[in-house]
Amino acid sequence: MYTTSSLFFHTLAQVGITHAFVNWGSDHPALLEDLERQRVQNGDTVVEIITCPNEMAALSAAQAFVQVTNIPAAVIVHVDVGTQALAGAVHNASRGKVPILVFAGASPSTVEGELKGSRNEWIHWMQDVPDQPAIVRQYMRFTAQINAPENVPHLVRRALQIATSEPKGPVYLWARREVLEKEIDESLFNTPVSLCRWPSIEPSGLSPSAVNVIGDALANANKPLIITSYIGRNPAAVAALEMLSRLMAIPIFVTCPSATNISLSHPFFVGVSFLAPGTHTPLLSTADVILVIDAEVPWIPMNKDNQGNFERPSDDARIFVIDSGDPLKESVGMEHVAGVAELVCRASADVMLYQLLNSGRTGAATGFYTRSKNMQAMHDAFIVDMRNAETLVSEPNVPYLPSRIFGALRTAVENKVPHPASTLYLNETISNYPLSWSHLHPDTPAGMLGSGGSSLGWALGAAVGAVLGGVSAGKGAGKVGYELVVSVVGDGTFLFGVPSSAFWMARRYETPFLTIVLNNGGWKSPKLSMMGVHPEGHGSKVSGNQLTVGFGPVMPDYVGIAVAATGGWAWGKRIAAGDPLYETMAEAVRIVVEERRCAIVECVLESI
Repeated sequence: MYTTSSLFFHTLAQVGITHAFVNWGSDHPALLEDLERQRVQNGDTVVEIITCPNEMAALSAAQAFVQVTNIPAAVIVHVDVGTQALAGAVHNASRGKVPILVFAGASPSTVEGELKGSRNEWIHWMQDVPDQPAIVRQYMRFTAQINAPENVPHLVRRALQIATSEPKGPVYLWARREVLEKEIDESLFNTPVSLCRWPSIEPSGLSPSAVNVIGDALANANKPLIITSYIGRNPAAVAALEMLSRLMAIPIFVTCPSATNISLSHPFFVGVSFLAPGTHTPLLSTADVILVIDAEVPWIPMNKDNQGNFERPSDDARIFVIDSGDPLKESVGMEHVAGVAELVCRASADVMLYQLLNSGRTGAATGFYTRSKNMQAMHDAFIVDMRNAETLVSEPNVPYLPSRIFGALRTAVENKVPHPASTLYLNETISNYPLSWSHLHPDTPAGMLGSGGSSLGWALGAAVGAVLGGVSAGKGAGKVGYELVVSVVGDGTFLFGVPSSAFWMARRYETPFLTIVLNNGGWKSPKLSMMGVHPEGHGSKVSGNQLTVGFGPVMPDYVGIAVAATGGWAWGKRIAAGDPLYETMAEAVRIVVEERRCAIVECVLESI
């Protein structure tokens, strides 16, 4: 016997979805029953089921799986409450432009047993809300209700067609319990389903006139600059970006990254900023041509540097904004960059960059030799400053600086896993973003990922999904998965990530990863936000605990949480001032790589 649920799973498998991250509820009897039918009849399920005790961990895991594999995944949650429990992960998937199919059941609509699956539990009244998809609609690229089994293949394919077209993102389908229980004819189940007639929108390029205008501007520029945030999500674009930069001696500056956008060793890579005042490149204010490609926020107009000068382009600068899906940032209430641009273009980064490379203008860049020499010197200074910071010795009884911790971590990783393609960093360090995206920056594309959004709690669940995705996609030097996945988080982020669920998932599905917890005693970012508005106010003079952003005086046992959630499987250690840093990092990496267990290192920083 086949049901709508049978057809749903069968359709997911036929269109290429291999993994479903699930949190079951009372709306899912038909789904659970069909999964067991599959095991009895086929020996296994057509889609691999990953049980997730928390919905945000589920969606975070699915997001990282997709980020690694570039193949959509499914998330299945429970009615309105499970949809709500997806929490900030919905924001991350939307802002990160990650194609994920979210499915939720809904309370039955019949109450007297008219249909199989009618209401038979009291919660079915409590969970019947007027507009369930409204909970997430503004974050979804598409929402739809499955009203009958006959249109399941159409709705799934339409949802995925939209999810995988720019601007990519999550989609949401839902169905009443009776619909999921409805029996179907075997012929409907056996009808082939394919995406071949439901393609994603083809990547687009620049118009010929835009190629001419941008190409001429770059060729004649004295001080060109490229700014990007997430061009690295498109691996084909990274090589083109580096080639254009080399051929025309254009420096590349990265703002608010969520992917590895350029190799660390690239001679014209000049730095990273998360746009705190005084941290943007001085090249911004002097640039005469600025190419903004796939960037979230390339600068903040009101910010000033340490000399009181605005960190923004000059009024005479020629600014060109290119984005693969949303150059006007239509989902953002207020945006400033498109309002000062000469051209705003929707174009895939790899396509438009190769258009510029093939335009015949790259060989005659004004001031090429002088600029290339200057940019190489700026790049070298950037690297030297980082490496020097990693060797700074703290005073006795003073906690290690983040830069030294990152240096020790990177050294331990490179010594144990020498091939850069075999390591993946997941970065959710928040107040330490500028340092971590610099010091841990891999010298290979796709070596570090962020959530792409601003809702904290992504990295732990993401580690589970990244390990699974690495195996599924044949990542790593051996093409069998990453040797090492490293989640680097703050103490606040660690708690947001529902560690009890994430580490249980890691143990259940044998997805070992290394977690580095930067413990500064609470939420530093809210305090920094307050200081940015009230630099000398009352709050500037008190501790984090007094300000109610601290976690003291009794701190959580971060290592103990991970160990307990895995039933003792995880290994962990706490590092405070004077404790062996390099040895501990090396042992933690060894535990993950050789013993295939989770390891967690809590690093105590200066308290907020």
